[in-house]
Amino acid sequence: MKKYLVFIGSFAIFLILFEILSGLLLTAFYTPDFSSINSYQQEVAFGIDTGYPYLIILLTASFAYYFSQKLGKAFNKKG
Repeated sequence: MKKYLVFIGSFAIFLILFEILSGLLLTAFYTPDFSSINSYQQEVAFGIDTGYPYLIILLTASFAYYFSQKLGKAFNKKG
């Protein structure tokens, strides 16, 4: 169980770091479009964050850990 928690914890840390770094790069290389600068009213639409993508990523990482442990044991028995 300890190996699983270390795996999921490190996976979560790497995921957060990846999201921060990709956000920084996207912000750094963003070129604004000044063609609509004369319009007086602009509407900005933001999405709703449901958290489902993070749940799916956590489940996928859990399956990856589980199957890697099972395959590792299977290959160790043959070798």
